[in-house]
Amino acid sequence: DDQAKEQAFWNEFGPVLKEGIGEDFANRERLAKLFRFASTTAAEGVSFADYVSRMKEGQEAIYVITADSLAAAKSSPQLEIFKKKGIEVLLLTDRVDEWLLSHLYEFEGKPLQSVAKGGVDLGKLTLARRQAALAERAKDVRATSRLVDSPACLVVDEGDMSGHLARMLKQAGQSAPASQPILEVNAEHSLVQRLAAEPEGSARFADLAQVLFDQAQLAEGGQLDDPAAYVARVNRLLSAA
Repeated sequence: DDQAKEQAFWNEFGPVLKEGIGEDFANRERLAKLFRFASTTAAEGVSFADYVSRMKEGQEAIYVITADSLAAAKSSPQLEIFKKKGIEVLLLTDRVDEWLLSHLYEFEGKPLQSVAKGGVDLGKLTLARRQAALAERAKDVRATSRLVDSPACLVVDEGDMSGHLARMLKQAGQSAPASQPILEVNAEHSLVQRLAAEPEGSARFADLAQVLFDQAQLAEGGQLDDPAAYVARVNRLLSAA
């Protein structure tokens, strides 16, 4: 049928059309209407117009997430609050998608908002105190309404390069600007509550904080700088349990 033909065409030429966004400014809106994505509610074929037609009352942005694969995007902890509230998120998994988002900022007046960048205004985001144990790894630590089941996730400030793009550049042998992520924690999670109950200067507090950061890094598809140190921390915590 026509829909199947359109999807086959998109699968073949989609990345090329996306590159046109930065090269043909005058036709940016027309090109954007051709784009098709997977989403948290559909396996494929979702246009921006489809998404906008299904936006929740009061929703102001088109939410997207970039990842190396569809499986990684679907399992990202950064989607938890969106799934809970029934808010659709577009899943962008082409290598060109990070570049696309740096040139396409909105569709028909609706801004494109990465769920992994900046604050997500689905509920009140409150700044938490900076954890001294993570001062060398995280720009900030804050409580978030973004998470439901996971204890923590990593995000970056609106103007910073995403962790996904930084990893892509490194894999291609290019350098990425040095920047620290923000650790967002789920204050309702038992692990975060256990961390809060520990004396701040204790060795156990430091181990829990570092493990929380390491797990958030692994969950977003990153690699640990020191896997042996992570294993040692987990072993210490298990031995003391």
